[in-house]
Amino acid sequence: QVQLVESGGGLVQPGGSLRLSCAASGSLFVMNAMGWYRQAPGKQRELVAVINNGGSTNYRDSVKGRFTISRASSKNTVYLQMNSLKPEDTAVYYCWSLRDRAYWGQGTQVTVSS
Repeated sequence: QVQLVESGGGLVQPGGSLRLSCAASGSLFVMNAMGWYRQAPGKQRELVAVINNGGSTNYRDSVKGRFTISRASSKNTVYLQMNSLKPEDTAVYYCWSLRDRAYWGQGTQVTVSS
């Protein structure tokens, strides 16, 4: 049973930085892709960034140049470095991975506020 465990959320002032981490356990195989989604109150869950086994990345336009997604050499850990955070980045951030199907983490709260 694959489990995704996230860490690194919290409260930060506008312009600050946070780093999210997500480790996938319970799989003998490398995930085909991993990434992050987020959901703000009253809004739909949206893609933030994804990275595949080849290292190709995809970001939503509003985070390009501010967020960086990366994977550990083991491939089953993914990071999201978030810089120049804005209040509109406030949301619950969910780790996502894809192998035989999609897997989701439990979510970690990111709050950007002064």
